[in-house]
Amino acid sequence: MNDELQFILDTAKEAMANALTHLEKQFVNIRAGKASPAMLGSVMVDYYGSQTPLSQVANVNTPDGRTITVQPWEKSMLQEIERGIMFANLGFNPMNNGESIIINVPPLTEERRHELAKQAKAEAEEAKIGIRNARKDANNEIKKMDDVSEDVKANAEMDIQDITNTHISKVDELFHNKEKEIMTV
Repeated sequence: MNDELQFILDTAKEAMANALTHLEKQFVNIRAGKASPAMLGSVMVDYYGSQTPLSQVANVNTPDGRTITVQPWEKSMLQEIERGIMFANLGFNPMNNGESIIINVPPLTEERRHELAKQAKAEAEEAKIGIRNARKDANNEIKKMDDVSEDVKANAEMDIQDITNTHISKVDELFHNKEKEIMTV
């Protein structure tokens, strides 16, 4: 196989892997009823006039499956952290005890679980679209090549399809695991 074809295959593989990585990041943001420090990953705090991620001004822990604790490195930041959590509109009600902030993660209702499962399915579909677009781009690049025989082009397109199938099945596997996690009470 010539270098140009190998480059097209590698580029497609990388684009598909990026779609999977993005999906995994999106799935972390979909909470499954179990408390996780990642749930506060999007929270920004006003730290002396500049917006700073919560993780850079405090320690975020989960002592159990229903509680998140936020321990600021400076006590003066308690109010700002509380405000940042409220402003992030995550549906949490932070409690300030003067030392740290405690967030009780409410259990999910059946209706909310179904909504989250739908959201996960939509994210999985977006990832599949990204993978298929990478396949289409690679196939278009292969078709444009003049210095390669039709047999080599057909083999390269089959290789692209195999890579696509592998990545699509990984998306399905990730989705089924997330759906199971969401629906487990």
